[in-house]
Amino acid sequence: MKQSFGEKLKALFSKGNSINEDFFEELTDMLVEGDIGAKTAFEIVDQLESICNKEKIRDQEGIIAKLKELLLADVKPLSLEPEKGRQNVWMMLGVNGVGKTTSAAKLAKYFKGRGVENIVLASADTFRAAAIEQLALHGERLGVRVVSHQHGSDPSAVVFDAADALRAAGPGLVIADTAGRLHNKENLVRELQKIDRTCSLKADEGCYKKILVIDATTGQNALRQAEVFNEAVKIDAIIMTKYDSTAKGGVAVSIGRELGLPVAFVCTGEGYDNIQTFDAQSYINDFLSM
Repeated sequence: MKQSFGEKLKALFSKGNSINEDFFEELTDMLVEGDIGAKTAFEIVDQLESICNKEKIRDQEGIIAKLKELLLADVKPLSLEPEKGRQNVWMMLGVNGVGKTTSAAKLAKYFKGRGVENIVLASADTFRAAAIEQLALHGERLGVRVVSHQHGSDPSAVVFDAADALRAAGPGLVIADTAGRLHNKENLVRELQKIDRTCSLKADEGCYKKILVIDATTGQNALRQAEVFNEAVKIDAIIMTKYDSTAKGGVAVSIGRELGLPVAFVCTGEGYDNIQTFDAQSYINDFLSM
């Protein structure tokens, strides 16, 4: 089984190494292996080495405390709630296979439980027939209305109709599932920008959010995905799925430092209730196995 970053960190200290250049080099390698990108890892360890030398910190407890501080500075949590009494439209983004459709359903269940009366799921991933069926099934199970068109239809039209359906029912939240075909980046970007314009028109001012779903276990791939989607439509928040993995990745640190993107939720399993708000302290404590 793959060792977690925390286990490797404990092993590094138990070697009885002197706190010198070699120690910090090894720590950099470990951070890179822990899914924190090379650029971010080098910057963090440079800062850490400088602080430890300046403040004469040489003990395990002191070094880990300073490392935690530095990592926390890059992790950005965000509280995400639909605005009461207004028309909210949230677009779900992400490549196929990250758990985007399931995350849309989890959000619907989460906010339904928090008193949001009117929720509409929009099946705007019209490219993948299975996505339409999957969302319809989620809606049925959750007692949430789903608006869909036939396979291959215009995703923007689906969002348009879903927003109209919500408007007729009263204030609430549209959660739009979208396609994520990254291998054809140009078409994807064009399609997303079109949906983006529709969402923007259909939401009340300040009530439109773009949420990127990433798989926490894919490390630097997730960072690349965040770059592409952020470039296309300017992301507001991240949902990390598969956070129940034993090797908890440090990708939120890279995404926070390099792109300034905050994390709103983490998903810890397949069930509808396996979603929780993101807590930066817990995340870093998990990563460091504290």
